Amino acid sequence: MILRFAHGTPECEVQALRSLLEERGLACVRSPEERRPILAVIGQLDARTRGELERHARIEERLEPRLGLDLVERAFRERPSVVAVGGGRSATVRVGGDEVVVIAGPCSVESRAQVRETAAAVAQAGAHILRGGAFKPRTSPHAFQGLGVEGLRQLKQAGEAHGLPVVSEIMDAADVPAFVAAGIDCLQVGARNMQNFTLLKAVARTGLPVVLKRGLAATVDEWLSAAEYLAGSCPVILCERGIRTFERATRNTLDLTVLPLLREWTHLPILVDPAHASGIARIIPPLSRAAIAAGADGVAVEVHPRPAEALSDGPQALLPAELTRLVADARVMAAVTGRGLHESPSAVRAPA
Repeated sequence: MILRFAHGTPECEVQALRSLLEERGLACVRSPEERRPILAVIGQLDARTRGELERHARIEERLEPRLGLDLVERAFRERPSVVAVGGGRSATVRVGGDEVVVIAGPCSVESRAQVRETAAAVAQAGAHILRGGAFKPRTSPHAFQGLGVEGLRQLKQAGEAHGLPVVSEIMDAADVPAFVAAGIDCLQVGARNMQNFTLLKAVARTGLPVVLKRGLAATVDEWLSAAEYLAGSCPVILCERGIRTFERATRNTLDLTVLPLLREWTHLPILVDPAHASGIARIIPPLSRAAIAAGADGVAVEVHPRPAEALSDGPQALLPAELTRLVADARVMAAVTGRGLHESPSAVRAPA
């Protein structure tokens, strides 16, 4: 149950009720919301406790969330939440709210020179966060699996050289210390690991922002249930990346119909990845425009200076000039929907 208190309720009264509920074996999570106190009460309420809550003078609303998912429920916040990514030697990028962001980078970190060249193109285009895979989940065991820990270091160094926060996919709970040690700003849980609950719990303990991709054939309810594992401990960003259907014209089927529904059901920010949805570079720009028009907080695309030479997913990688045009289009679409494009971070260069 979600308890929404009246504006101006003293925090001491909220905490007194929280203590009482916890003494009765119920878990309570206080929303970070500042506009009004909101408390999620997790567990089975007996008749006595339910009656006391219904009579509580300070509680204005008592809501039963969809599927019992309290922490991702829209009512757990007054407004959609905003997730801050980065800081330190990189810019802080806000995902969610009234600004649209563009995340871009290579599918895989292939070499120090390649990721630095790509990072420079991402920054020059006006994109906001650098993506890059160091551990790659590949269908074929013979395909390029990534550079591992060294790839994380190279990605972080390239990001810092251009003031860009970085996001990279984590596949194994055992690798969490390596991601933290490398200073990765945001962890990505990929589609194949959306329901890897051991990984979700390990990632949650870092407290770092997490991009949670929708599973290959996951329903929205399953996706939000996975997000609930994370939401009590770390900021979560959802990412729609296409689902597997009978259609083979594209790599997957991009499900933009879920965006307005997610706005009703959850406060979490929402990204769209048209690259993995389509697998076809030339249709990524129109899909990006459509995603922003449908309400996405940003898009995540792939870019490579020489896609034909890419060690993975070259057919869905944009050229640097195409990324520049995509960012310009994102600015226009954001304005059309009453928002703005996030201000690009000032380019900074890390010491050699």
